[in-house]
Amino acid sequence: MTQQAVIYCRVSSPKQVTEGHGLASQETRCREYAKHKGYDVIDVFRDEGLSGKLMDRPNIKAMLTYLKQHRTNNLIVIIDDISRLARNIEAHIHLRTSINDAGGKLESPSIEFGDDSDSRLVEHLLASVAAHQREKNAEQVYNRMRARMMGGYSVFNAPPGYRYDKVRNHGKLLVRDEPCASVIADVLEGFACRRFESQSEIKRFLDASPHFPKNGQGVVHLQKVKDLLTRVLYAGYLDKPEWGIHLVKGHHEPLISFETYQKIQERLNGEAKAPVRKDISDDFPLRGFVACDSCGAPMTSCWSRGRTGLYPYYLCHRKGCALQKKSIRKEKIESDFEKLLGNMKPSKELILLAADIFTNLWNEKRETVKMEAEHFRQNILQIERKTEQFLDRITETDNQTLITTYEKKIRRLEEEKIILDENIAKCGRPLQSFDETFRTALSFLSNPQKLWASDKLEYKRIVLKLAFSEPIRYCKNTGFRTAAKSLPFTLLEGISTPEYEMVGATGFEPTTPTMSRWCSNQLSYTPKEAT
Repeated sequence: MTQQAVIYCRVSSPKQVTEGHGLASQETRCREYAKHKGYDVIDVFRDEGLSGKLMDRPNIKAMLTYLKQHRTNNLIVIIDDISRLARNIEAHIHLRTSINDAGGKLESPSIEFGDDSDSRLVEHLLASVAAHQREKNAEQVYNRMRARMMGGYSVFNAPPGYRYDKVRNHGKLLVRDEPCASVIADVLEGFACRRFESQSEIKRFLDASPHFPKNGQGVVHLQKVKDLLTRVLYAGYLDKPEWGIHLVKGHHEPLISFETYQKIQERLNGEAKAPVRKDISDDFPLRGFVACDSCGAPMTSCWSRGRTGLYPYYLCHRKGCALQKKSIRKEKIESDFEKLLGNMKPSKELILLAADIFTNLWNEKRETVKMEAEHFRQNILQIERKTEQFLDRITETDNQTLITTYEKKIRRLEEEKIILDENIAKCGRPLQSFDETFRTALSFLSNPQKLWASDKLEYKRIVLKLAFSEPIRYCKNTGFRTAAKSLPFTLLEGISTPEYEMVGATGFEPTTPTMSRWCSNQLSYTPKEAT
């Protein structure tokens, strides 16, 4: 009777799996050996992309089960090389024993497995050499990856918004992958300036974007959103603390500034200024913002079934409220809100006056840019001196707690220095014109109702955040109560009153910088198509 055999093959590199070289060549060599020995190969077991240091491999377990089921046949197990069975001495001994216990006999065209002491010595030496090769390969890969990362190049899979391209003098370099890169930049800038109040809002925005990759269900997981917000690579830096790499300047083009990245981290690590509802939808854009006039609780909304279909309503659900479950038609409350926005529209003269004030401030800013750059340089010198002091303290102490504390302070100083370097770079560039910078802001101030008319929920929520400083109470009989408007609209109303006109021109000094900062911080990220 012809001796029966099985073949076991393994490759650890994903590249070997995709290119199809490793497994095929191993199997061919094992079949040639079986033919030479007169064995009948009845099955082949393959483990793809698994390290040789692992003992828990799916197909090695399947092979052991198969051997036990055919124990009476005394099957031969053929491997191409001892390293294909394992690259770890403990794993090799364990698998070798398991094969023998299952009734199999291990053979290879590269080595003769025997039961005498000399054969076992050679076998264990070769297994140790295979383990050494694996560890050496891992060390070389680590050293090369770390060195390249220290040089400012990413060595891991390209994150969303980037792809790898071969660039002259750089090799493989991360480059922007449009239009996904612009979508991510918009999300990060929007979260930093509170255009997006929560990660749930970002998720809804990305779910609706056709340019951002989705999972198998066609949605974006919240963990993906968190990864976007915490990845310093988008700010142009590489960070791998476990490799001793801290904020290395990358050669790739950043999507945001490091200062913006810091603002995002501060928002993530702090508490939100206002809770954000997760159940806001396109059907009820005012949900959670309009408050009940009786109890002050945010109104909820619902669809009610009538004789001829479904009808939308806003209502208060707070227990004990006099208006609990008293429905208000959606079209009534939203129509009143549009009228409220219409009444907030300043006169053309006021907008022109505000534009003149902002233009003067902008021109003054252009003149003081060089002085600011010198101030930033002085701050950098102070930071460098402080960093050297902490480094000296680290070398003088053996206390691990103090060392950790000093390292954290050094990292914070490095982050401050990066922001100052960015500010100096900005000072070296000519500022954009006033029209390019504040066109969107003044457009919104002149007519907030225009942005509300958009069919996008994101734009409607922007109107609520920028036009009002707190929720508005609504009375079922009389409509909206007096609204607490945001600072720019309050100031514009103040300018238009007779009392303010008596103050004179100097009265503009304390207020206009505040309005300028508001426009710069809050509206510079408003989508242009919304204007």
